[in-house]
Amino acid sequence: MPAADGWGKVALMNAVFSFRCAVCAFAVWVALVASSGTAVAQDDRFVDLELVLAVDVSRSMDSGELALQRFGYADAFRHPSVISAIASGPNGRIAVTYVEWAGPDVQQVIVPWFLVDGADAARGFADALTFGALGSRRGTSISGGLLFAATLFQDNGFTGLRRVIDVSGDGPNNTGLPVVAARDAVVAQGIVINGLPLTLKRPTDRFYNIENLDIYYEDCVIGGPGAFLVAAHDPAGLAAAIRRKLVLEIAGRPPVITFANVGNRPPRIDCLIGEKLRQQRFRFME
Repeated sequence: MPAADGWGKVALMNAVFSFRCAVCAFAVWVALVASSGTAVAQDDRFVDLELVLAVDVSRSMDSGELALQRFGYADAFRHPSVISAIASGPNGRIAVTYVEWAGPDVQQVIVPWFLVDGADAARGFADALTFGALGSRRGTSISGGLLFAATLFQDNGFTGLRRVIDVSGDGPNNTGLPVVAARDAVVAQGIVINGLPLTLKRPTDRFYNIENLDIYYEDCVIGGPGAFLVAAHDPAGLAAAIRRKLVLEIAGRPPVITFANVGNRPPRIDCLIGEKLRQQRFRFME
């Protein structure tokens, strides 16, 4: 399918977004209350995976990309392959939360910790993702997003066999703590970081976009045992990339075509490239 077909769906998705929010509002509220109740029950504390979905909403993401991301994750949790992956674990359930991030101090929990233990709960989480406004924020601090996401595992009411942060973004870290320092601090806590680099359009801003974003994510962002990335290169393929990545990390299957960066080799790309480009932009504007 041509990339243009993916963008052609954006207008329709934005048009139905408000209506879907209104229809789902009450159902989502009930689902969140129910999820909170089961989260603290002793026999429901153990899950196969504690998963933080950490999603880039910096201003380099346009309205179409924001909609494609949010609806992509929602549609993935309605898909039989993701529901089957959840059921395949020894406990047959996971805990998941959805966070949006931008600058160093700009993070927002869109859906708090949610117990997904079957098709109904998965659809409830998907509905919750469509409840809330879409919007971008200033700054691209992958490091801030990772450090914030790591704090969410503390006292969350769940005990998982694995803890994973699934971070997506369309550009390099350019503000806040250097991304490698943040990655290493998170991985040291026993948390795995997987990546979803987004190159849905050709780079248009030489100060904020880079070529080889996949390599940047592989060498500078992901980390921990079995860490991997799945890249999305066009709008039409984003939903499939999100779905594939979720299946891999939920089921704990080793990826076939992606590779982990475990810090055993020098990075092939400057992990401070985003910060350096930002400084160049400031000098250019003087």
